[in-house]
Amino acid sequence: MNRPMIFDTHAHYDDEAFDPDREELLSSMKAGGIGTIVNVGASIEGLGKLVEIVEKYPFVYGAVGIHPDDAPKMTEETLKEIRRISRMDKMKAIGEIGLDYYWHKEDGEHEVQKKMFCSQMDIAREEKLPFMIHSREAAKDTLDIVKEYMRDGMYGGIIHCFSYGKEMAREYLGMGLYLGIGGVATFKNARKLKEVVEYAPLSQIVLETDCPYLSPEPNRGKRNSSLNLPYVARAIAEIKGITTEEVIETTEKNARELLGISL
Repeated sequence: MNRPMIFDTHAHYDDEAFDPDREELLSSMKAGGIGTIVNVGASIEGLGKLVEIVEKYPFVYGAVGIHPDDAPKMTEETLKEIRRISRMDKMKAIGEIGLDYYWHKEDGEHEVQKKMFCSQMDIAREEKLPFMIHSREAAKDTLDIVKEYMRDGMYGGIIHCFSYGKEMAREYLGMGLYLGIGGVATFKNARKLKEVVEYAPLSQIVLETDCPYLSPEPNRGKRNSSLNLPYVARAIAEIKGITTEEVIETTEKNARELLGISL
């Protein structure tokens, strides 16, 4: 029987941090137990590289979208390009999209982010694709927007790098959405996230790296890659009192069902 393979639902291999060894690293994934990767869009400038990587590697799929940091630079042409790319065969979601108030404190900036978040959620609905949401220090506004869209015929989604507490998790889980869990779950001081992992059903958890960011222990502070995901799977297994193999198998199944990627 084949061993289960890890599914990384959120990576950024188009990032310049991987320029020195991208080919070598991605070629090592299968041997490292990584079966499938979703490379997720973030910047306007990175859309071309996203497409290039997805087309080059059979086991890499794509999500196309613009991170809230880039919202002020977005135009109608940007939205048209996102829609065009989303129709490619290997593009499986709209992301990463959402709200980030950590660096952006002004109400005017928040309004621009909300407008572009909604515009990209419109594309997800119209193109019948799930979404991948970034939310940092914007809990209420993110939840309000997601709730509104989920009433209106969406196709599921992932709350990427989930960072809120159990009450917020309950809201998203109740809508049938998935929580993206990565390296932070291995940190000693991540009590709130560990409580969420314990509380959330495994059937609504997916694994992710957000690489090159958020390396798990024992590699915290170094460049992250999908090869670190066994540490995350092990941490989830310990929290839930189950086997690492069950975590890997179930989270892969979850990701495949949500994103429509068959074995």
